Amino acid sequence: MQDPNEDTEWNEILRDFGILPPKEEPKDEIEEMVLRLQKEALVKPYEKMTLSQLEEAEDEFDEEDMKAIETYREKRLQEWKVLKRKQKFGELREISGNQYVNEVTNAEKDVWVVIHLYRSSIPMCLLVNQHLSLLARKFPITKFVKAIVDSCIQHYHDNCLPTIFIYKNGQIEGKFIGIIECGGINLKLDELEWKLAEVGAVQTDLEENPNTSIEDMMVSSIRNTSIYNDSDSSNSDNDNK
Repeated sequence: MQDPNEDTEWNEILRDFGILPPKEEPKDEIEEMVLRLQKEALVKPYEKMTLSQLEEAEDEFDEEDMKAIETYREKRLQEWKVLKRKQKFGELREISGNQYVNEVTNAEKDVWVVIHLYRSSIPMCLLVNQHLSLLARKFPITKFVKAIVDSCIQHYHDNCLPTIFIYKNGQIEGKFIGIIECGGINLKLDELEWKLAEVGAVQTDLEENPNTSIEDMMVSSIRNTSIYNDSDSSNSDNDNK
């Protein structure tokens, strides 16, 4: 069977008499692009707008658009609410002593609260604040706050700083008091994250305690020292016999 799009004299005659349809010309890339842009232009402008932009442009839409906009607005609002729930806090906030009860003890139900009592004159406190600030961004559903200790507890001893309390539903679920319990003067960010995760305040993606290898080395060193001392003591006893 002869191709009706084939360029032959006979096909041209048939086209002239209307027996064959006009020949289909291949579309070039420019025409394809124009058609695509025209199709995209049919997309309703409100589908690319934020909630505030929708509010400003309401007068520009007809009644049919307004019905669609209401549905679209509700969808965007629900998405925004979900996002806000996921990113509830996200920063280390400073509070004063008279805010302690409302912000910490009476915090929202089932919300983990990490509060750091500090003095800016103590370097370890400044280090903990730096780490907590980063962790607050990483774990936005956990509430991170800090307070100068003197605004909360009068005459609090420097040996007890830094102090970290971890609350949930008004109860203290964990506490780290003093430099040693907080992780030492060389405390690393992931070490503090692990401490908070062990209590339950954050859901860490760390697979193991970053301090494990150090602790194993310390235990091994203590054990070797003990064995060495016991050996020396035994040899000394034999020499005295």
